[in-house]
Amino acid sequence: MLRQALEDLIVIDFTQIAAGPTCTMLLADMGAEVIKVEPPGGELGRALGPGWIGDDSSVFHSVNRNKLGISLDLKQPENLAAARKLIGKADVVVESMRPGAMKRLGLGFEEILAAHPRLIYCSISAYGQQGPYALHAGVDGILQADTGLMSLIGSPDTEPAKVQAPVVDTVTGYLACIGILSKLCQRTRDGRGGHLDISLMNAAMSLQQSAIANYLATGELPRRIGSAAPYSAPNEAFETADGWIMVAAYSGDRWDELCDVLDLPELVRDERFATSPSRVAHRPIMRALLAPAFASRSTEQWLPLLRARDIFCARVANYGDLERHPQVAASSMIVSMTDPSLGTIRVPGFPINSIESNARQHSVAPSLGEHSYQILRRFGFDEEEIATILKCKPVSLRK
Repeated sequence: MLRQALEDLIVIDFTQIAAGPTCTMLLADMGAEVIKVEPPGGELGRALGPGWIGDDSSVFHSVNRNKLGISLDLKQPENLAAARKLIGKADVVVESMRPGAMKRLGLGFEEILAAHPRLIYCSISAYGQQGPYALHAGVDGILQADTGLMSLIGSPDTEPAKVQAPVVDTVTGYLACIGILSKLCQRTRDGRGGHLDISLMNAAMSLQQSAIANYLATGELPRRIGSAAPYSAPNEAFETADGWIMVAAYSGDRWDELCDVLDLPELVRDERFATSPSRVAHRPIMRALLAPAFASRSTEQWLPLLRARDIFCARVANYGDLERHPQVAASSMIVSMTDPSLGTIRVPGFPINSIESNARQHSVAPSLGEHSYQILRRFGFDEEEIATILKCKPVSLRK
């Protein structure tokens, strides 16, 4: 079972906001013991609202389940020494500070790996650890802009837009997790860990693999074309009598089937629409001819008619629709977690083998410093040392 796959793996998490916490949450979802280290004020993600669950943001709760939390002031010698001791007993360290910050604390990957060669040390940053932009700050939206993703989003007459969900952060977290799992496999062969350099920039480019490849092949810059796919047609959203429907009927006989369902047989014989490339070339005319037919019925009326002909289609859903989606329920992709003070918290679940993995209870994201005493006792600190380390009381970032 994936929820037990990484049992006995210890991960020290020095990350914040979304990309790094997504990576460590995935490791925790697979059974690793993830210890989240935060400063006394808490990591920035706790204050990333509106959208609050108790004193912390819903964003924070969405990417920090199944972790233990400790608060350490790394500017204090005793706390820094405690962090080093945690690292010394860990299998994996994940950090998302700006390049050079961990090194200034004496926790940089060169120093740590020299002392602990079996450790896997993963650095997550905006632009990577090397190169002319290494010290540039960046978050999800900045990298959506800087890698061209925003140039793809929207219609020709709209202002620049971005994906509201932090897709760059999310895919960065997944890539970091993949890198760590690969390093763990390598370590079983040669006994050595190593350093992983994961950047939001590289992740954002990987999201656009086909679009960038097309530009490199043709030299043509992509245009913003709304919901349409630039490489096939029809593969886009159409307005119905009560909403919108996404339709992909570009392959095989699906174009012919679509024309039949819409009662537009003459389009099958129209040379302008004989192939998917020709339909792409004549997309505005094609849309103008299809649009009135789609507008004549509701989305719910069209879906069974199109699916009966094996035409790919879906309602253009909002999150309320998604919450009620029968497949979401069947795959247990919204999980409920219970906290004595916060009540029930609902977040998206673990997406791999989701029915099995989400069936077990998840623990909520830790409150700031919640497990500090427990963690320090487990790692061998005595009562006097713990009292010294914990003399800095956690305080909330949210005002």
